[in-house]
Amino acid sequence: MSIIPNDIQEQVREVFKDLENPVKMMVFTQGEGGALECDYCQETRELVEDVGSLSDKITVEFYDLVKDEEVAARYQIEKIPAIAVVTGGDQPKDYGIRMFGIPSGYEFSSLIEDVLLVSRGSSDLTPDTLKELGTLENPVHIQVFVTPTCPYCPRAVILAHKLALASDKITADMVEATEFPQLANRYQVYGVPRTVIDDVIHIEGAVPEAALVSELMKVLDNEEMARLRNDWQQMSLN
Repeated sequence: MSIIPNDIQEQVREVFKDLENPVKMMVFTQGEGGALECDYCQETRELVEDVGSLSDKITVEFYDLVKDEEVAARYQIEKIPAIAVVTGGDQPKDYGIRMFGIPSGYEFSSLIEDVLLVSRGSSDLTPDTLKELGTLENPVHIQVFVTPTCPYCPRAVILAHKLALASDKITADMVEATEFPQLANRYQVYGVPRTVIDDVIHIEGAVPEAALVSELMKVLDNEEMARLRNDWQQMSLN
């Protein structure tokens, strides 16, 4: 029995008619069915499996964080539940699109948008943004902290995931703040969405594309990043 209501299933099935290329959702959990199973691991598996059943262009694969540690390491999965949305086929392409925590509530729409985005293989980012992203030289890690009840969070998540799709230097994570309170405390997440870039650049709210890219490009300024790290270390000590 699906955990997705019938009317929502029909809406998603209709949306998935526009899928262009195969998509694979890789779900990482641990201790399936056991006493040590992580919170929301079972629900995440069920949700993703249900979504995958709504289109024959979607495949779903399940992995155990411990038993499949080599796969987890390859996709940089260190916490669970986690979802990596990649292209389908024999040689999947990983755009660096990740979801940590169950994509429930408003974040269900982010999961659906991610499937569409990866299937399409292109974003609607502006030429100026694409030009800026082309200047990145080193890996950049974006984390977008969210909660299921935040109506503004999907906008921030999808924008970050579009940046990851457009640049092989970027990995972008959705992080469900209530499931990972230690991370939320570390990055002082008092409201969502809160976007963290390379641990030190912090952005409040669902900002426009140009504003996010402007903050992102600070990673090219070594002096600015050094100042931001120093400021962040001082804040963390206080």
